[in-house]
Amino acid sequence: MMTKYFSGRASALAWTFILSALFLGLTDVQARQSPNDGIAIKTPGPPPAWAVWERFLLDALYPAAKEYLDKFTRPDGTLVWRDVWPGMDGSDDGYEGFHNWPMYYVLGGPPEIHDLSRKLWDGVTRQFTAYGQVHNEFDGYYDWMHHGESYIYIYWFGLANPTVAKDRERALRFAGLYMGEDPQAPNWDPELKLIRSPINGSHGPRFVNSAEDWVTHRPILADYPLPFDDIPNVTESSAWNDDEKFPYILEALNSRMMRGDVPLNLTATSLILNAYMYTGEEKYKQWVIDYVKAWIERTRKNGGITPDNVGLSGKIGEYMDGKWWGGYYGWRWPHGFFNILESTTISATNALLVTGDRNYLAFPRSQIDVVTRHARHVGKRIVVPHRYKDDGWYAYQRLNPKYLINLWYASELDEDWQRIEEHDDVEAWKTLPYRKAKGDDNNERPWVSFLRGENPDYPVNVLRGTYKETLRRLELIRTDRTTPDEQDVHHFQQHNPVVVESLVQLTLGGPNHIYHGGLLHCRVRYFDPVQRRPGLPPDVAALVETIDRQGITLKLVNLHPTEQREVIVQAGAYGEHSFTHVKHGNERREVNGKHLKVKLSAGAIGTLSLGMKRYVNQPTYAFPWHPDKIPVR
Repeated sequence: MMTKYFSGRASALAWTFILSALFLGLTDVQARQSPNDGIAIKTPGPPPAWAVWERFLLDALYPAAKEYLDKFTRPDGTLVWRDVWPGMDGSDDGYEGFHNWPMYYVLGGPPEIHDLSRKLWDGVTRQFTAYGQVHNEFDGYYDWMHHGESYIYIYWFGLANPTVAKDRERALRFAGLYMGEDPQAPNWDPELKLIRSPINGSHGPRFVNSAEDWVTHRPILADYPLPFDDIPNVTESSAWNDDEKFPYILEALNSRMMRGDVPLNLTATSLILNAYMYTGEEKYKQWVIDYVKAWIERTRKNGGITPDNVGLSGKIGEYMDGKWWGGYYGWRWPHGFFNILESTTISATNALLVTGDRNYLAFPRSQIDVVTRHARHVGKRIVVPHRYKDDGWYAYQRLNPKYLINLWYASELDEDWQRIEEHDDVEAWKTLPYRKAKGDDNNERPWVSFLRGENPDYPVNVLRGTYKETLRRLELIRTDRTTPDEQDVHHFQQHNPVVVESLVQLTLGGPNHIYHGGLLHCRVRYFDPVQRRPGLPPDVAALVETIDRQGITLKLVNLHPTEQREVIVQAGAYGEHSFTHVKHGNERREVNGKHLKVKLSAGAIGTLSLGMKRYVNQPTYAFPWHPDKIPVR
């Protein structure tokens, strides 16, 4: 298997060399530098186990994806599924079946996965247009938790190839839905800087929902608390499944929740920023800044707590009898604080990306501090309230540390690290086993422990865990005997064997994106200057070993025993950072730019210390060889 999938280049003899070399000692790295050639790493050495696993995984995910494809999709890219699917829910789940396939290509996966990911996006779009959820290639109306899940897919297209005219056109058209540029979709109030309903999309704001809109989601919501305690004739969540009582719930939703803005809509900043990184047009950047500032101001007016409902007049609690709580996906229903924290973190880091101003991070930080002020101690740890209603704070539980990690990763401040230590047992992180979550973002804690030098086996363990999860999903695919009428809308994402969190963490030096619509934030990414494509070149493995305020330590390996490789290292996913210098052994060179070219001799292994200034360049999808304006083809 390893011989078959090792970049299609190395022979069985080469693999014998590589695997046997794992048992040998490493040699010191030497480099020769010249202004024109970049950094040259020349000293060969046996590749470490993490490098072998990394390259193996980059190759092995593609045949796994093909098997999934053959099982669950038709030749035209649509899902082998039902002929009819009602309601407003579901298109997000269709896209989620393959949402990370273009990211796999961005990391260094084969070109075929890039082509397939585009074909599948088009297929699902056509399919859910026929079902009735999608209009003009964008969800007709739904909330931004689900929009966020859908459109991370197209954000990766910009990273994969920003020159595709169709992708650029869609990015600008989709952004226009929220900027008053589409008369069929008046989602945006430019005066009050608010999105006019929590249910929105290519049909515009959805002020009144129908029973059919909720038909597929009702059984799911029956497992959550009721949205309000005072709904006439309704006392239990089971009323969602009661055709006689559900109309009372629907009336409450329509009269109180469906008009005006909610914090969840802040996730739309990713969609607007997606357009900005294609064009660099100021209007997109300004929209992100204006909208985030509008919510920061609403939070200030509400005594430091982000209100979860703002009426069409801009008044907090306009349809909630003046209450700042009770809005759609707000402090009470259905998830509580989780949604407030995700949307404020996504939007604040997006504002940071386009301004370089870390003060925006005070926005999500302030909401962490709000719930922490009401914390309770359970043993040595604390729990915080995740919901609020008329009686006050309730639903106490542990704060998920992955959001604290995302905040600290962006800020680099000691105070944010202290928040992590306040809410979680950092010492226990180094022994946490690999665990797959829905969003492929569940292993931030042991990864950070590795970056701190406390979990040296993490790279191999997480790569092994990833491959084991891929094998588990392949077994689910092979043994699946369900028919389309038996499969719910989540069936396809639950079987997707392409798992990339470990590759994002180890190679890019960043956490995987926040699943419900967050963009990728990382220290570096890579380009192949020979094949002129994104991702690690064939046979090259990379590991970000440490990060700090000054920069990163990056190890690069060429696993090919007889051929040289070249790689361009970029500072940040979108060139938003800048390298100040590079140190290699006893030599130091000034860089002062966002790209560094590295030549790796056959079998070479080396470590670079890269000084870095973060968020000093405007983010762009442009590749290193693109001119100032991205060419469109």
